[in-house]
Amino acid sequence: MAESLVSSLLEQFASITVQEAEQEIRLVIGVDKEVQKLKGNLRTIQAVLDDAEKRQLKEEAVKLWLKGLKDVSYEMDDVLDEWNTAIIKSEIEKQEKAESSPILKRKVCSFIPSSLCCFRQFKKLGLRHDIAHKIKELSGNLDELHEESAEFGFGIYLNRDTEVVARPTTTSLIDVSDIVGRDKDRDDLIRKLLVLGEGSEREKNPYVISLVGMGGIGKTALAQLAYNDDKVKDHFDISMWVCVSELFDCCKVAQAIIQEVEYTSPNITEFGTLMQKVKSLIEGKKFFLILDDVWTEESKEWEPIKFALKCGAQGSKILVTTRNEKVAKMVVSASITNLGKLYEEHCWLTINKIAFDGMDENQREQLEDLGRELANKCKGLPLAAKTLGSLMRDKRSRQQWKNILDNNLWEFEDVQKGLLASLLLSYYELPSAIKRCFLYCAVFPKDYVFSRNDLVYLWMAQGYLDLEQNIEMEIIGEEYFEKLAMCSFFQDFEKGDNDDDKIITCKMHDMVHDFTQLMSTNECFTICVDKELVIDWKSARHLTLELYIETQFPVSIYNAKNLRTLFLRYSRIVLFPLDLFQHLTCLQSLSLEFNSFEKLPNEVEKLKHLRLLNLSRCFNITELPEMMCNLCNLQTLNISSCNQIKKLPQGMGKLIKLRHLLINNCYKLIEPFPKGIGRLSSLRTLEKFIIGGINNIGECKLGELKNLVHLKGSLVIEGLENVTNVQEAENAQLKNKIHLRELSLWFGRPYENRRGENDELVLNAFEPHPELESLWIYGYGGTGYPNWVMSLTILKKLELQSWTKVELLPPLGNQCFLESLVIEGAKSMKKVGIEFLGIESNRKKDEEKGSTSTSFPNLDSLIFEDMKEWEEWDGMGWEKVAFQNQF
Repeated sequence: MAESLVSSLLEQFASITVQEAEQEIRLVIGVDKEVQKLKGNLRTIQAVLDDAEKRQLKEEAVKLWLKGLKDVSYEMDDVLDEWNTAIIKSEIEKQEKAESSPILKRKVCSFIPSSLCCFRQFKKLGLRHDIAHKIKELSGNLDELHEESAEFGFGIYLNRDTEVVARPTTTSLIDVSDIVGRDKDRDDLIRKLLVLGEGSEREKNPYVISLVGMGGIGKTALAQLAYNDDKVKDHFDISMWVCVSELFDCCKVAQAIIQEVEYTSPNITEFGTLMQKVKSLIEGKKFFLILDDVWTEESKEWEPIKFALKCGAQGSKILVTTRNEKVAKMVVSASITNLGKLYEEHCWLTINKIAFDGMDENQREQLEDLGRELANKCKGLPLAAKTLGSLMRDKRSRQQWKNILDNNLWEFEDVQKGLLASLLLSYYELPSAIKRCFLYCAVFPKDYVFSRNDLVYLWMAQGYLDLEQNIEMEIIGEEYFEKLAMCSFFQDFEKGDNDDDKIITCKMHDMVHDFTQLMSTNECFTICVDKELVIDWKSARHLTLELYIETQFPVSIYNAKNLRTLFLRYSRIVLFPLDLFQHLTCLQSLSLEFNSFEKLPNEVEKLKHLRLLNLSRCFNITELPEMMCNLCNLQTLNISSCNQIKKLPQGMGKLIKLRHLLINNCYKLIEPFPKGIGRLSSLRTLEKFIIGGINNIGECKLGELKNLVHLKGSLVIEGLENVTNVQEAENAQLKNKIHLRELSLWFGRPYENRRGENDELVLNAFEPHPELESLWIYGYGGTGYPNWVMSLTILKKLELQSWTKVELLPPLGNQCFLESLVIEGAKSMKKVGIEFLGIESNRKKDEEKGSTSTSFPNLDSLIFEDMKEWEEWDGMGWEKVAFQNQF
């Protein structure tokens, strides 16, 4: 985590020179030397951080040194953020001046005395002097840490051979009676080993099966059960067990295979000779090979062994165990099993078997209730049950058992050796940037349901997702999330309905959560206000505060001057503490979800570092303060389900760094957006866009969409009945929004006296990008159909509601990807003609190609509703129409 902090600081220092050049200003004389000195010290420290972070678990002095480094690093980050904030504010001022009329500018300038201009220059100089002073002070602090690092004798790791925690070597030997709760998993695995695959899978030889799961879940034990099963032994000519561990060395794997077959260690080291030897030993034989604990994701390391093993007889099987699903895909698994948790009863049986061994019946009865509580702490993790069972083996009194139940289990050395070692191995495999994202999860309470997107936005707010080769922060965050999911740090996945099988929400195993808290001690906290708050507030960086009862806000939190994250959950505080933001000025993420207060104070503008503000489900808030628009670093604003908010602040255009404006389910947010939304060129998420009337100067117009070229996902545009100039619709340039997938166009209530011709012109000028997947149009008053709809080549969902004047439908049957179609409120339509099926247009194409087309080949649902004049449907008898009709 410290390594990633230092890397981020080095990048920021490198950018200072560029920013100075752009702003045509220089820091106070001498500070550039301090900056270079800081960079040099940071690079030296960065080189030894790998060693320091591993030694901190055993050496208290190293742990304290790392804490000091993190403190200084955070302070540096804040100073650099002040510098960047000043530049952003300067950009906003330039934009506002450029948008004001030249006449107004001349009038204003003529009344501004030259002394005021001098004052502004003096203010800028004062700011630079203040930053320079802070940098010089921090440079001195880093000097001390640099000198101390030399005393520790830190080593520089150029490879990954050195580990604090050694990987255990596994074997095929096992005591079957030690394994509880895996009967069904064992039977399923054995069935896969004894039968050939189905369909095309039968052709694969050898047939690869993968067991995937977090450390301690029981992958190796299950593999041992299968390996030692008598039916499996009789089924294969040769059985081999190879513990691969971290480094996938083809030569070592080949040597292990040879040793398993010949029972002697080969005296061969040459790669080609080893491969030939493996081939000669297994050629024509049906073999079973277990590769336990595979970590490599590189297919080039796997291919030579895979090629050598192809000469085995049909029906040969390879079983791979891994913590990383990416590994299972790399080895081209025909079957992947994600190993689940044990039931609590099975954890209890494991503890019972180990801990109560040698106890008399009376002792067992006295301790059973506590043993079951201990089993609950295991949360389905077999390794936890075994480790805790071993820990309790020599403890005979209830008080001893209670002491362990009431204490943090990580304090016990026996537990650390088992669980901590297992998790550390996976943790050390992560790149430093992903480590930091992983440990951030310690701020959430246990059993918290993570939203994938919310987690990425939070990482982004903390500066964990720095740009890499112009890759967007959100994409980097998605990759980090996938990596953690594949390494089994997350579980209980809920996936979306889309074809991409994307994870929407997940949880973290309790033991993994405990591990994150251990590794981020004194930085991340989750506390309830009804408990005594005993916290090192100076070190606290991330805090979740749960207020389940009506109580006064705990003012002791004001001492957390360095806090960067605050989640205030389930608060019943009606009046928000006005002075909170005066004390917690370092906040970068503020989540006030599910809170009862009615007004966010203007003092929120003091949070100059704030990147994320979450007000979702604050049902009593009626408006957002105008001063909030001074949060020039804000990236994510979430007001989803704030049902009382009617409008956005007028100064929204100043939030030029905003990337995600989340406003779903804000049912009363019906007033047009303020003018200036078009300045928010960084926006990726804009769930709704409300257009103002032509005569309302302070409201945004459709053309402001032009600069929002990065919009992704879905967009709802309301107020299209206000558009009288077709040029406005063309200016929106929806065709350039290449990442939009869902579009909803709202023409307002279908009043009879509205000119349908104007709606028709506007809609035709609205042509979106052809890769749109979902389209919904409401209240359209035209009689024609927009030409561009038929150019939406991958459209899956189409809803046309309240098209009161349309009498004919276009050839939608030609939309080959269309899955859902809704026609509702077409009150003027008397006939659905054969042209709707696209028969005529298809017939011409079929004649040219000599083939036969099918209308609506993928349609699952067709709904016609509220069609008051509908009398006839021509073409319903056509035998190749296949869909479900609902009326």
